[in-house]
Amino acid sequence: MADFDEIFRDADSYFKKLSERMFKEMEEIEKAIRSGKLQGEWEVKPIEEPGVKGYVARGRFQLGEPLTLPKQAVDEVREPLTDVFEDKDQVKLYVELPGVEKNDIQLNVAEGRAEVKAKNFYKVIDLPTRDVEFEKATANYKNGVLEVIIPKTKKAESEDKKKTIKIE
Repeated sequence: MADFDEIFRDADSYFKKLSERMFKEMEEIEKAIRSGKLQGEWEVKPIEEPGVKGYVARGRFQLGEPLTLPKQAVDEVREPLTDVFEDKDQVKLYVELPGVEKNDIQLNVAEGRAEVKAKNFYKVIDLPTRDVEFEKATANYKNGVLEVIIPKTKKAESEDKKKTIKIE
């Protein structure tokens, strides 16, 4: 239960940071519209109702310079979203890596864990069992989602081993 508490605290902290950044950016856009720096037809309305806070922005715009993400946000190492499924024969991992090229992904599978590295994404995923044949693991990457299939063994091997998996 403590792991779930930590996950929810981390998610809440990330959401708060993301919300603060979004509101700051929206305020900057609103100022740019009022000052004339951001040209075009705009309608920006803040939403502040019980339980709901945000903005609705509609319009067409032209900029003197292209919109870019802050360098700090681009360089941050982020944990990709993952799903882990286990049945009697195998363990399946799904890892979301939006905007990443297949050749930029490194996947290592060892007994009990999988490690994914790709540009500014990194995550070590604990597998639900150590009883896997990681030598027979396969991976496929399509539409920003990495799918990893790891067959289960009949019995656990005692040595720690590791294999880099080719992504197709």
